[in-house]
Amino acid sequence: MPLQMIGSPGDPDLIRLPWDVPLEEWPEHRLVTLPRGISRHIVRFVRLSGQVYAIKEINDRYARREYRLLWDLARHDAPAVEPVAVVSGRTTPDGEPLDSALITRHLQFSLPYRAVLSGSLRPETLTRLLDALAVLLVRLHLTGFYWGDCSLSNTLFRRDAGAFAAYLVDAETGELHPMISEGQRSQDIEVAHVNIYGELLDLEAGELLHPSIDPLVFAEQIVQRYERLWDELNSDEIIEDVDWHIVDQRIRRLNSLGFDVAEMMIRRKAGTGRLIVRPKVVDAGHHQRRLLRLTGLDVEENQARRLLNDLDSFRVAKGLRYEDEAIVAHRWLAEAFHPVVAAVPAALRRKLEPAQLFHEILDHRWFLSEAEGKDVGLDAATASYMENVLIHKPDEKAIIAADELSP
Repeated sequence: MPLQMIGSPGDPDLIRLPWDVPLEEWPEHRLVTLPRGISRHIVRFVRLSGQVYAIKEINDRYARREYRLLWDLARHDAPAVEPVAVVSGRTTPDGEPLDSALITRHLQFSLPYRAVLSGSLRPETLTRLLDALAVLLVRLHLTGFYWGDCSLSNTLFRRDAGAFAAYLVDAETGELHPMISEGQRSQDIEVAHVNIYGELLDLEAGELLHPSIDPLVFAEQIVQRYERLWDELNSDEIIEDVDWHIVDQRIRRLNSLGFDVAEMMIRRKAGTGRLIVRPKVVDAGHHQRRLLRLTGLDVEENQARRLLNDLDSFRVAKGLRYEDEAIVAHRWLAEAFHPVVAAVPAALRRKLEPAQLFHEILDHRWFLSEAEGKDVGLDAATASYMENVLIHKPDEKAIIAADELSP
């Protein structure tokens, strides 16, 4: 079979890569140095026309299957890496067959969990990672996706305000159904528990865990956190006819987790004056969508919540309480968000994505204001943050090889 690329590659240079060479032997000048998670397959990163792609060498059948699954997840707006193409029919110059290659778009500002840790892992950081992974698993299950190999290693993490957002990066063992069964859901949770326990034991052996972290206890926490979130999303609420404020509290709790309520299923409990209420949750991203609608900024959920809070504060500070929301959002972008982002020197813009940068500057402003006993203002906070904090941070957009950075 001749060399074949199936997908929507966009960049014609992808087909010109050295597909007749095994991936582990690709020349260094073709590659980008990025943190890689643990994988059973050879994975390399390449940069073409300013875009970074991840390439995984894998059996043709599994490459095509994973490609289709990733596209299905994208259509469901699930948090997963974006598929680009499958390259098949690869052979060496001597005619020896090579495995196919799955190409995905590298998720900017994302890191494998080992890169997030990059030192002795504190309990608080591990808790945030597990929270993000629990939310990811719940969202996938609501979509009808059975993962089959949930683990920290098969996940990418992006900083999301003070927390993390998790993305599926390996769908090789996955299955997509109209609805996930209880057996599949239980199996996924058990696999996650076992995998995470093994990964934490590995970190412990490498002296990367804080002494207070018990691998077994924290592995069990992923199960507990998942079950709490799943129950919150799916359990019935039994209320008296007059207790509608309880329903409102339930909706607010779901919104705080990032999930929207599309409609409510309400039925009367037989023989009583009570009502059984179940919210119908259709998607996550309540704050993301509101911010995107108002400003065009497409960011993570916690970042969106923080930016919306600042937008609301801006409305009050500028005396715009009765102004149309869209007009306020336009002014906030022009007078607050964009000037802060533009103030960052070009050499520092790879440090953090704009939404995370703005969030951290808001935090820095709060700390400075507390110390001074008065609001220091956004301009002063921005300048102080760049001089004292941002310059010392590692690049999160991409870690490029030193020779590529030299003039």
